[in-house]
Amino acid sequence: MKANNKLEDYILNKKDKVKISSKDINKGDIFIALKGKNCHGNKFLNESINKGAKFCITDNKNFNKNAKVIFVNNIFKYLTNLAIRKRNLYQGKIVGITGSAGKTTLKETLAFFLKKNYKVSFSKKSYNNELGVLISLLNINLNSKYSIFEIGTNNFGEIKKLTKIIQPSEIFITNIQSTHLENFRTKLNIAKEKSDIFNSKYNNKREKIYLNITNKPENLILKKAINEKNLKIICVNKLSKKYFIKKIIYSKKNYQVLFSINKKNIIFNFKTLIISRLYNLLFCYAFFCENSINIAIINKRNRYLRPVEGRGLTHTISFKKKKIKIIDESYNANPDTMLQSVNYFNSINKPQLKKILIIGNMNELGKNSYKIHQNLILEIDKYNFRFIILCGEFFKISIKKIKNPNNQFVYFEKKNQIMNFLNKKIHNNDIILIKCSNATEINKFTKELLNKVN
Repeated sequence: MKANNKLEDYILNKKDKVKISSKDINKGDIFIALKGKNCHGNKFLNESINKGAKFCITDNKNFNKNAKVIFVNNIFKYLTNLAIRKRNLYQGKIVGITGSAGKTTLKETLAFFLKKNYKVSFSKKSYNNELGVLISLLNINLNSKYSIFEIGTNNFGEIKKLTKIIQPSEIFITNIQSTHLENFRTKLNIAKEKSDIFNSKYNNKREKIYLNITNKPENLILKKAINEKNLKIICVNKLSKKYFIKKIIYSKKNYQVLFSINKKNIIFNFKTLIISRLYNLLFCYAFFCENSINIAIINKRNRYLRPVEGRGLTHTISFKKKKIKIIDESYNANPDTMLQSVNYFNSINKPQLKKILIIGNMNELGKNSYKIHQNLILEIDKYNFRFIILCGEFFKISIKKIKNPNNQFVYFEKKNQIMNFLNKKIHNNDIILIKCSNATEINKFTKELLNKVN
C-alpha cells in the first residue's frame, strides 16, 4: 500500500504516536520499520500490528501485503518532508539545545519546570541525531506552548541539516568539550559546527541564544553570535550582570549556593556540589526571565528535581545482602565530564562510605586516545579511593605506563570479571560511581547490574 493522506493527517494531528521499536508499540501507534545492523524492521511488522499499530511504514518491499503497511521509496526522505510540514503547522515556541555534554539533562530540567504550568513537548531519551530529531518533531503536540529538542552532531554539517528542519527560536549551547575529536580534531572545530544552530542562513527564526562562556572555543561562539543581526545573547556567568553564581559557601553538612537572578538573590542548599547542574539552573532561570515566566516555579520545584537515568541518578541497592549506593554516570563520557564526575565523587564527604570508582573507555577521541586515558589515570590518582576498576582497550595500555600509583587500580576486560570481583570485595555501605562512554563493556555492565537488582 502506498503512503496516503489518512496516515499523514494522523501523524500531523496526533502526538507521541510514531515509534521505531516494536517493543514500544501501543494501540493506535505507528511503527517505522527501519534497516538495522542485523535485520530489517519488516521482521517486526506482524508483532506491531498484533499489538495494535494503526499503521506501519517501510521502504522494504519484502513484506506480506496488509492494509496497515505503508510502503515508501525512501523512509528518511518521507519522514523529513512530513516533519517539515508538522514544523510549519506548529505555532508554539521551539527551543533547541546543543553542546558537547549536558543536552539531555538541560532538556529534562527545563521541561520539568515548564510543564508545571504549560503544555510541553520534548524529545524522549537522547533523541538528538537525524532520526531522533525527525521522530521527536513528528511526535510533538501541536497544542503545546513549548517544544524542546536536543540537536547533536559527531561530524561536520549535521547541526546545519537538523537546524534547517527544527528552526528553533530560542537556543542553548551548553558547553564545548573534547567530544568526537576523531572527526572534529579540535574544540574550535566543534564550536564552529555548533554555531550553525544560530546562523541566519540556516535558521531565520532564531531570536535568543543562551551561553556559558568558560573557554576559548565558547568565546568563538560568542563572537559569531555578536556578528549575527537581531540575535539576543544571554550569558549565564559573570559576563552577564543578570544571571550568575554570586557565592558558594561550604559547611560540614551542605553547600550553600547564592544565585544572582535579575539582581535578586536566590539561595539553595545542596548536599553535594555539581557545577554543571548549577549552570542548568541558571539556564532555566534565564529562560524564565527572558520569557516573562514566574521564577517562583523554579524556586518551589527545584527540591523535587532528580537526575536523569545514566547521568548521575543514584540507586540504593542490596548487593549480596549488603546495602550499597550506585551513582550511575554510564550514559556517556569525555575527558572533561569524566574529571567533573571524579571531582564530584571525591567531594562526597561521608566517611562511613568507602568509594569505588568504575570507569570505562571514552570513545571517539581520535589518535590521542591512549594519551588522553593515561592523563586521566594520573589525575584520578591524585585522589584516594578504596579501589579503581578500569575496563577497555585504551585503559589496558595506559595503565601499564603508570608507575607506583597511589591507588589500587584493577583492570578487567569483561563485565563478568567485574561482577565476580565485586562479589568478593564489596562491603556494606560502599558507594560506587560508574562512568563510561556508550556501547562499552562498562555501559553494558551497569545495565546488567541495575537490571539484576531491579
